[in-house]
Amino acid sequence: MVRRAVRTLIIVVVLLCSIFVCPAAAEKSSLDAVLDSLFALNGFRKAAISPDGQRIAWVEALHEADGASSPNSAIYVTMLSAPGAPPRRVTAGSGGEALTEGEIAWSPDSHELAFLSNAETPDQSQLYIANVTGGRPRKLTSLRGSLDLPSWSPDGKTLALLLTEDAPRAPGPLEPMTPPSGVIGGKVYEQRLTTVDVASGQVRQISPADMYVYEYDWSPDARKFVATAAHGEGDANWYVAEIYSIDAVSGEAKSLFKPPQQIAVPRWSPDGKYIAFIGGLMSDEGSIGGDVFLLPAAGGDARNLTPGLKASASWLAWRPGGDEILILESLDGASGIATLGLRSGRVTPLWSGPETLSLGGWNYALSLARDGKISAVVRESFRSPPEVWAGPIGAWKKVTNTNHAALASWGKAENVHWSSEGFSIQGWLTYPRDYDPTRRYPLVVEVHGGPGAMARPTWPGTLFDFTVLSPEGYFVLRPNPRGSFGQGEAFTRANVRDFGHGDLRDILAGVNFIVKNFPVDNGRVGIGGWSYGGYMTMWAVTQTQRFHAAAAGAGIANWQSYYGENDIDQWLIPFFGASVYDDGGVYAKSSPINYIKNVKTPTLILVGDRDGECPAPQSFEFWHALQTLGVENRFVVYPHEGHAIVDPDHRRDIMRRTLEWYDQHLK
Repeated sequence: MVRRAVRTLIIVVVLLCSIFVCPAAAEKSSLDAVLDSLFALNGFRKAAISPDGQRIAWVEALHEADGASSPNSAIYVTMLSAPGAPPRRVTAGSGGEALTEGEIAWSPDSHELAFLSNAETPDQSQLYIANVTGGRPRKLTSLRGSLDLPSWSPDGKTLALLLTEDAPRAPGPLEPMTPPSGVIGGKVYEQRLTTVDVASGQVRQISPADMYVYEYDWSPDARKFVATAAHGEGDANWYVAEIYSIDAVSGEAKSLFKPPQQIAVPRWSPDGKYIAFIGGLMSDEGSIGGDVFLLPAAGGDARNLTPGLKASASWLAWRPGGDEILILESLDGASGIATLGLRSGRVTPLWSGPETLSLGGWNYALSLARDGKISAVVRESFRSPPEVWAGPIGAWKKVTNTNHAALASWGKAENVHWSSEGFSIQGWLTYPRDYDPTRRYPLVVEVHGGPGAMARPTWPGTLFDFTVLSPEGYFVLRPNPRGSFGQGEAFTRANVRDFGHGDLRDILAGVNFIVKNFPVDNGRVGIGGWSYGGYMTMWAVTQTQRFHAAAAGAGIANWQSYYGENDIDQWLIPFFGASVYDDGGVYAKSSPINYIKNVKTPTLILVGDRDGECPAPQSFEFWHALQTLGVENRFVVYPHEGHAIVDPDHRRDIMRRTLEWYDQHLK
């Protein structure tokens, strides 16, 4: 009876720590010092070059005075011809206060900048226009809800944006879900295409009231839009979105193409006759990879312009004249830029490098001037923190020097390759910081989310980025197994109806390769990951005893129960081939819970309580099984958090706990 009471007390303490997030370490550690430097970094949420190629604007995400992250951001503008000159801040405020400002868009004549700002009300952004030569910005809207993606019409008379009126939360599946109560499945909040007359400020919601618009592009004559959109709930239906044309006056929406897979980045050709877009197997809205397709603007069949491409296109833009399309590629774990000739069908590389090009976050893209040659981009790598660069493609010059004080406190990173069942698998291996080839080190495998994503050469983030383990004496392997971007559509599709099986064999082959060729202790190997990486961690410990410690963040324990719990169920059908109600067997064969009695590996489990992508009940299900079977574990639930943990204290707690877990079991 006493033993049962003690065991019950332990469970209660763990759950209380889960709810209130007990501190994992009171004293300052070397990990804290690394995290302090990462939180002190100023990130970039967007960079945009003016159409005439003369000016660059960017949005800088600011940190608090004590180094903690914050939602505050500021807009800056500078001349490309004046590198090093102090930039000018563009703001709807007085200039000294902290605001959330961003989503910048240049006018066609390059004289004005549209942007969003919460200067008037802290919890509500509005649309403003600023003259880049100076003067107070002009407020255009007084709307309620979420505003996003402002864009000028080609004639400069109208601004379009996406409006989710009276939204109860920030749109997007990564955001914390609204706690359920009352009648479920009632009102749907649609993100609608909305226009604002620049002269009068008149607002018109254009797209149908029952349609959710994800992306859009103006036609060259400003009379229509092309959009990716779907009827019904927004988070889930991105996976079944179609390409629509929407009349800019009447709002009439016409479906032009119903794709067999996911679509993104629709762009009208300069002559208005065609629409180019990226299509492929994608697991997350915003994480884009696939082939480039061409669709007649009147509708019809879409033609794949890049069949057999050994890369994944993540962004595209038309070159002047309409004979070429510029594409940004996810390529062998890194980045590449190429041109696609419409007449020849030839893909010609322009630039590639072991770094990440983006406009901030998952927005792997460039900002291109009207001439199709001058661009702006945020560049970063394992050794270089993010900064804005601009100039001719591949010959950019640094525009910002915001993060010059940031130093890489981790070891070198190496692009490694190994063979697995006929595939050449790529990954990134980070060395321990104070590497000594005469010593043997522990290894931790970090599996990326997705699976439609790619481990990239980036400056470390603050959410479950295992680069911070390098200063603590670990090798870190980030594999890109089958199902990842970077090697073309056939490779991305290679885990369809096979989650956890072939991709785990690719990872295990990588572990064997590293152990054989680097000074890694075969008895001190761990695994971890977030989202799909959390699932792969839960799966791995049910399939093999290869790993001696595991950390599963926002994982999936049971695909069968998950199907009815998550907020984005439509994503599953392209990967599993059917719904769980039509083919439960294919979901069962990849569910860790069905092999749970094989688990011996000590496992740390972490999740946000309002996660809609990988709901907390999945982690509870896995934890409950480990508790029942007597497998060593720890389970932490972070309050008021969605899939992307936001609170800096929670992020720090996650990394402290993860390091302590690996230290306890691998050192």
